[in-house]
Amino acid sequence: MALAIFDLDHTLLSGDSDHAWGQFLVDNKIVEPEHHQKQNDYFYEQYKAGCLDIEEYLAFALKPLTEHPLESMLALRSTFIEDRIQPLITDKARALINKHQQAGDELLIITATNAFVTRPIAELLGFSELIAPEPEMIDGQYTGGISGIPSFQQGKVTRLEMWLAEKEIDLKGAFFYSDSHNDLPLLNIVDNPIAVDADEILSDTASRNGWPIISLRDA
Repeated sequence: MALAIFDLDHTLLSGDSDHAWGQFLVDNKIVEPEHHQKQNDYFYEQYKAGCLDIEEYLAFALKPLTEHPLESMLALRSTFIEDRIQPLITDKARALINKHQQAGDELLIITATNAFVTRPIAELLGFSELIAPEPEMIDGQYTGGISGIPSFQQGKVTRLEMWLAEKEIDLKGAFFYSDSHNDLPLLNIVDNPIAVDADEILSDTASRNGWPIISLRDA
């Protein structure tokens, strides 16, 4: 029995839920389409390059939650999960999750995508534990800010350490599955780092270090 940690986007999902949510808002004209799509694509390219300003990005990503009633955003999110996310869940991803469940491992998703988007995805995948940027809410309305430290790059390590202390468990024998070089700070501290459909930098790093490289994409 060990801790099995999973990144979400391009790891358990064969796509990016964060970027897909922004595109969904554009497609449904919940936001001003041209500007929002341009910014959404801009931040996505920053993320892939490893130079994302996470605070600036989260301010952009969470702003629509402040501009519409919570009930309407929750309804939109349900449609988004069904239409855009369910098709991104592969049989191989579900099989890997099931393998760790059958082994009695503790399962955790840790992601830089905000919890408004990712909590229902985690539940859909059968996870009860999620570490993600938590949108701040005051008096039943989102403020556009976040509570605590964003779980991005070194922030994933910090948030994980806080979670481990709360749960009174450690990283002995832990697995971490990720596609992104942004996750190298966390990959470097677990006993079993595994590259999943990895970007070029992570693929090269995994090859040099002898880490397993796998794919969760259906053939």
